[in-house]
Amino acid sequence: MELETFVHHLHFNTEKVAPPDWQVDWEDAPLPFKLYRDLPEIPLSADVPLTLAKGKVQTELGLKELGHFLWYVYGISQYAHTALIEDNKKTADMSYAQLFRRFVPSGGALYPNELYVYVKLKDAPVGIYHYDAAHHRLLLLREGNYDSYLSRSLGNSYDLSESFCTVFVTTFFWKNFYKYNNFSYRLQGLDAGVLIGQALEVANAMGVSPQVCYQFLDKSINHLLGLSDQDESVYAVIPLSVNPNIYRADNQYTKLEGVSATELCREVPLLEPFSDNRSKRVIDYPSIRKLNGASMFETTESIVKIKKESNVKHSLDSEIIFLPFAEHFSYDLASIFRERHSPDLDFIIGSVSLLQLSVLLKETFSFSYHSDLDDRQGGIENRVSLNGCFYNVEGVPNGAYAYDKSAHALRRIARGDFREYLQNGLTMPNVNLFQVPLVLHVIGDREHLKKELGYRGYRIQQMEAGILLQRLLLVSCALGMGGHPLLGFDVNPCDELYGIDSKEKTSLIQIPVGPYRPRAWLKGRLHT
Repeated sequence: MELETFVHHLHFNTEKVAPPDWQVDWEDAPLPFKLYRDLPEIPLSADVPLTLAKGKVQTELGLKELGHFLWYVYGISQYAHTALIEDNKKTADMSYAQLFRRFVPSGGALYPNELYVYVKLKDAPVGIYHYDAAHHRLLLLREGNYDSYLSRSLGNSYDLSESFCTVFVTTFFWKNFYKYNNFSYRLQGLDAGVLIGQALEVANAMGVSPQVCYQFLDKSINHLLGLSDQDESVYAVIPLSVNPNIYRADNQYTKLEGVSATELCREVPLLEPFSDNRSKRVIDYPSIRKLNGASMFETTESIVKIKKESNVKHSLDSEIIFLPFAEHFSYDLASIFRERHSPDLDFIIGSVSLLQLSVLLKETFSFSYHSDLDDRQGGIENRVSLNGCFYNVEGVPNGAYAYDKSAHALRRIARGDFREYLQNGLTMPNVNLFQVPLVLHVIGDREHLKKELGYRGYRIQQMEAGILLQRLLLVSCALGMGGHPLLGFDVNPCDELYGIDSKEKTSLIQIPVGPYRPRAWLKGRLHT
C-alpha cells in the first residue's frame, strides 16, 4: 500500500487498513511492559506522595523526586480483574481478563509506549536508563554524559547542561499491533500524546519546567537508547529542568548545518541489550515500518517552525453564545488521576450547567507548553481546536457548536439533537451516546501538517491531539463527569456536520463527556 493511501485510510477509511479476516491471537499477546534482563538496577522509592497540588518552583531534585514523577506519569497504579461476556448466540459465556492499569488512558489498555530517561542527578550514575514500570525501578543502559550528542540530535535548540533529566517517549509497535493491526499506528501517536500531556501536568505540579521536542535525528537517538527502529522508535523528547529558560530562541544559538544522524551514530558504540516481550510469533508490519522510516529526520536541516495561523475561521453570521466568566479551577491532580476512568456504558443521562461547560472549555485550553514547533510558549490552539454536539445543556439550544477560545464563546453550526446521527457513526458502538450530553471532537488540519513536516506531521498531530485530550479528561473528572476517548467512529459524517471538510479540517478524536454511574468492579490500587 502506498504511504499516501495508507495515511488516508488510517483516518477516513479505517476498515481498509486491516485484513478482513484479521484474528487476534490472545494467547500470544505481548507483555504490557518491556522487560530487560541482566542490567544494573536502581530501585525507586515507593514512598510516593498522595497529593500533587501545584507548589513552588524547584531548585534541586533527587532520585526520590524523579521516581515520584515517573510513577505518576507512567507507573502501574492499579490491578483490575474484569469480567468479559462473550455472546455466542446460544449462551452467554463469561471470561475474565487481568489488566495492569496506569493513570493515563490507552487504546485497549495496551500501553504501547515506553519511557527512557537520561539522568544527571547527584544520587545516581549519569547515563541512559529504561523506566521499568513493572518493578518501579531504573535499569542502566549506557553510562556517561551525552549532553553534546543529544543537543546536536535536537538541532542544538536546548541547553541540556541545565537539564537534570531528559525523558524519551517511545512506541513499541508490536504492543498494540497484535490486536489492532495497522490501525495501531493512529493509536500509537494518540497514546504518546496522552502520555506527554500527563508528563506536562505532573512536571508543572512538581515545579519543574518541561520542554517538548518532536523534531530530532531519529536514528541517532534510537542508537543512543539501543533501540531497533524496526521494533521501537522515539516519538518525543522532553528535557526537564528547574530552570525555565533552557530553550534557546533563534537568536541565542548557532544552528548546526549538515549534522546527520549517521555521523552522530559513529560517536557511540552499538548497544544491544536483551529484552523479552513474551510473544513467540511476531507478525510483520511493513506499512508501519515504511511510514515510520519515511517520518524520520536524517539531518538537522529538516527541523522547522510552524507558521502561526488562525486555526478556525468562523462565519461572521453564526449565532454566538458567550460563556460565563469562570474563576481559575483548582484541584488536586493526584486525586483526579486516581478517580479518572473511561465510563463506556456507564454514562447516565443528566444535564450540564452552563458554568460547568464554561469551566470545562476554558480550563482545557488554559495551559500552554513549549515545543520545538513554535518560537515561544503556547501554540497548540493554533493547530487543534474543539467542536461539540450538545444536548440538555442549560442555556444552550441543542445543536453542533465550535468553541471560540479567543472570545470564550460557542459559535452555532447547526441546531438539533444529533445523538442518533453520532451513534450511527460509531464503528464500535461501546458507548450509548443517547445518554451523553456532551460529545466533543478535537479538530485539526486535514492534511496532517504534511506540507511543513512530511509524514512526520501525521504522528505529531496525533500527539498534540492526545495532549489536549488528556487535559480535557482531567478537567472533566474534576468537574464530576467522565470522558471516554473514541477512535471507533466515522470521521466523514462528523466533518460534514460541522462543515469543516470544505475548510480542510477534520475530526481527530471523539470524546463523549457527561455524568456516569459508579461501576461495580473488583480492583486493587497499588498505592494507599
